[in-house]
Amino acid sequence: MFKIENEVLEWGGKTLTIETGRVARQAHGSVIATYGGTSVLATVVADHHPKPGLDFFPLTVNYQEKAYAAGKIPGGFFKREGRPTEKETLVSRLIDRPIRPLFAKGFQNETQVIATVVSYDGQNDADIVALVAVSAALTLSGVPFMGPIAAARVGYIDGQYVLNPTKDELDDEENECQLDLVVAGTDTAVLMVESEAQELSEEIMLGAVSFGQESFKPVIEAIISLAEKAAKEPRELENIDLSDLQKKVNKSVKDKLVQAYKESDKQLRSNKISEIKNELLSDYSDNEDSEVSESDVKSVFKNVEKDIVRGSILDTGMRIDGRDLKTVRPVQSDVSILPLTHGSALFTRGETQALVVTTLGTGLDEKFVDGLDETYKEKFMLHYNFPPYSVGETGRTGFTSRREVGHGKLAWRSLQAVLPEYDDFPYTIRLVSEITESNGSSSMATVCGSSLALMDAGVPLKRPVAGIAMGLIKEGDRVAVLSDILGDEDHLGDMDFKVAGTSEGITSLQMDIKITGITKEIMDTALTQAKDGRIHILAEMAKAIETGRDTVNSTAPRIETVQVPVDKIRDIIGSGGKVIREIVEESGAKVDINDDGIVKVASNDTDSLNKALELINSIVAEPEAGEIYEGKVVKIMDFGAFVNFFGKKDGLVHISQLANERVNNVTDVVSEGDIVKVKLVGFDNRGKVKLSMKDVDQKTGEEIVSEKSSDNKGDESKPKEESKPKKERKPRKKKKDEETPEE
Repeated sequence: MFKIENEVLEWGGKTLTIETGRVARQAHGSVIATYGGTSVLATVVADHHPKPGLDFFPLTVNYQEKAYAAGKIPGGFFKREGRPTEKETLVSRLIDRPIRPLFAKGFQNETQVIATVVSYDGQNDADIVALVAVSAALTLSGVPFMGPIAAARVGYIDGQYVLNPTKDELDDEENECQLDLVVAGTDTAVLMVESEAQELSEEIMLGAVSFGQESFKPVIEAIISLAEKAAKEPRELENIDLSDLQKKVNKSVKDKLVQAYKESDKQLRSNKISEIKNELLSDYSDNEDSEVSESDVKSVFKNVEKDIVRGSILDTGMRIDGRDLKTVRPVQSDVSILPLTHGSALFTRGETQALVVTTLGTGLDEKFVDGLDETYKEKFMLHYNFPPYSVGETGRTGFTSRREVGHGKLAWRSLQAVLPEYDDFPYTIRLVSEITESNGSSSMATVCGSSLALMDAGVPLKRPVAGIAMGLIKEGDRVAVLSDILGDEDHLGDMDFKVAGTSEGITSLQMDIKITGITKEIMDTALTQAKDGRIHILAEMAKAIETGRDTVNSTAPRIETVQVPVDKIRDIIGSGGKVIREIVEESGAKVDINDDGIVKVASNDTDSLNKALELINSIVAEPEAGEIYEGKVVKIMDFGAFVNFFGKKDGLVHISQLANERVNNVTDVVSEGDIVKVKLVGFDNRGKVKLSMKDVDQKTGEEIVSEKSSDNKGDESKPKEESKPKKERKPRKKKKDEETPEE
């Protein structure tokens, strides 16, 4: 029934298997890739005819994790997978970015790629396996894909690069992994990089990229070998000759576009270009005899734009806004611009602006993340919003786009390395970046603004982080690397290379290539140029604030941490949480306690905070024998009175301990509600507290020294009196279960 073909190789100490012909045979390309115990099914389907009216390639990539892959049942009421998680969205983008530039130019057929995690071993992340499976499925499908590609994860542990480190290796606290980098590309060039690092040097980061590329070459060879056995016939791509149209459009609009691109202001430049474009489209739409489609006109118009912008940069070394290749746009940093937030900053670089706000919360504000590995709590969140007004357009709002998720995660990775340890700063941190203006690299503006807002909130960062986006123009052997790119330079250029880091090193890299790859030399130049730009931006940021404020903002909650004995946790929580609810209601503070006995109390009000700490201390603190306390009579019994004397602790004053004279009725001495002074005499054999009132002056609270206690007993400074001989008598036989007074 099946015609199964596969390739098996040892890769990074584990077995990689790429198989086709067994599953999803009606898809145009299908592969199951297995690495260790992690398996991903990748399928490719492409329409056989181009979609009319499009001036872009309609590619959709969906990565999805199934709970059954890890032996789990999904949470929630419906108990089935729902909308994509953040991880699924990020991996979908991770796959899309390196494969998109490799589809043949002119291929406009709607194409869908689906990668499904069907088995997960808890150690080997499925993202690399998914990328390999998708590359193989595309290579086998017959669509015009100029691959194959492969990908690898690179760690950096004890000064050594590690290929495809496992989850345990990445999370090992003893042998800390300083790098988590994913690199994808062909056997000759790098197409995509995504990373998180612990302030590593440019040399180490570049070495990691090269190490990853060299390491995944055997995977590319395996995919080629599989394609030789199982690939479908390549589709014929219908190339439309637009050379005549290109000449006409070039002659019609080139001079106008040259003048438009001399306008340095983005809005004015965009308006002029839009007018030229609309006028051109109108000319062709009015011509009924013309067989040229609107998408063709748009395509050649974009080619004219590219020739003008790219040619000008390569010929003159000057850019659209008049800068040279290395200059960063003017930077303005402002903090504390929102009065009631815990921390705020406005970072402006040229025509790109981010308003970033820090909010500090408690452990109760942590985010629950339900993944294939486990359900865990996230203490640091960064949310990036890109409203349409930031580029002077109208558009939909109210949902989070893939782009917003991706840019937010990039900024999150950039800052993760410099955050304080949770034990030193026990706050849940949420950052929100509102992009209020955008003309190039709003994600890096988010990184800069986030550093400023965190320091403004009093978060003790190890060092501030800044980010810069690098661009590339490459025509044959002519190359120009651009610092701090504009939106048009990103749109019409060949590379978007984002570098974030501190004065000490890089914390994150993200690179996307629109051509078939770049060389190590170009990457080296870009990293060196990015370092200079990053240092310059950090100096500009320091003019607003250099380090975190000494204390958190007065509007933020104050958090006090106390350690209590583990056996007291039950007492603080109480039956069904009764006691901890009473503490919260009585004090108005938030209380969070973990299994290790660490109690965090948070409140904006000092009195509320102190009240909660007092209540908790009254539960966990132990009274000391011999000490005098003030208490309240809470219950009268025939044999004595119960006094609440130490927080919520009660003790018994026996009727014999109420007064020095004989007491017939307890109510003759005390009544319920009386405030009395008691001495803690000790504890009975069941641990119950024994109190005394007769040993304490009820007016002064001073201890009464009785004659018995002031005699020579136990006082070696006074000579003992000679004891008189007593009449000898036979010892009385003690009855069963009878206790001596000492007992």
